[in-house]
Amino acid sequence: MKPGLLGLLLGIAALICAAPVTAATSGTPELRLGSVAMDTPTAMHRRLKPLIDYLTHELRRPVTLRLSPDLSNAADEVARGEVDIAYLTPVAYIKAHKSGGVRLVAKTVTKGESSFKLMLVVRKDSPIKSTKDLAGKSFAFGDQAAILQRAVVMNAGVRLDQLGSYKFLGHYDNIARGVANGDFDAGILKDTTAYQWEKRDLRIIYVSPPLPPYNIVTSRHVSDMLWHAIQQAFLKLNPKNPDHMAIMNALDPSYDGFTAAADAEYDIVRTLIRPFAK
Repeated sequence: MKPGLLGLLLGIAALICAAPVTAATSGTPELRLGSVAMDTPTAMHRRLKPLIDYLTHELRRPVTLRLSPDLSNAADEVARGEVDIAYLTPVAYIKAHKSGGVRLVAKTVTKGESSFKLMLVVRKDSPIKSTKDLAGKSFAFGDQAAILQRAVVMNAGVRLDQLGSYKFLGHYDNIARGVANGDFDAGILKDTTAYQWEKRDLRIIYVSPPLPPYNIVTSRHVSDMLWHAIQQAFLKLNPKNPDHMAIMNALDPSYDGFTAAADAEYDIVRTLIRPFAK
């Protein structure tokens, strides 16, 4: 081999060795992450993109986002294996676990608590002071399949037939805006959304007992080795790391981590929603 050609080849080899290894190796099968669309699709893409990028790096394979239009579809898609990983509500997890044997990976941590609450809210200037005042009033729910919301309202002492009217608006932000704009007398929000709007136009009148939170699951088709790698990626997220906090804050400003979860923790939700289960 000519010395010049040998030098060229050695130089190319050195550059290849010195180049950073990419997170997602070309040709590696992609993983699909599904999510309940708790906000508009554009907003959900924005909220989940930092997490998608992080998982692509940590798992060393491409991760893509597949949003579901509602809770039922999100549960069905991971149960059928159409997505590999999913970010689900407690009820969506219970549904997907029952129908498709999905596996819990981790649950969210909110302000140091590995549970969440649902809250009933009204406008700050509303004459409504407690749940007793909701009789005959208009009320905003989210996804029609989110039966935990209706269960919490009933647990607060308000039967649905006591409300003047109620409507399903899909996303929590829609509920918050509807109540703030005066289109509804009251509504139900996830705690993190309620905290954000409490600083602006809304007032909290009822807080549910602590409930097992939103969670990350995998399809039953995901191998044990990959499941473990996915879990480690989520448990590794550290609130003391600014890069990690940016990922969690994009998903939800009140999140500060993930922790391991067990199916039995969701039994309280199973009990609450039993009257609404088909």
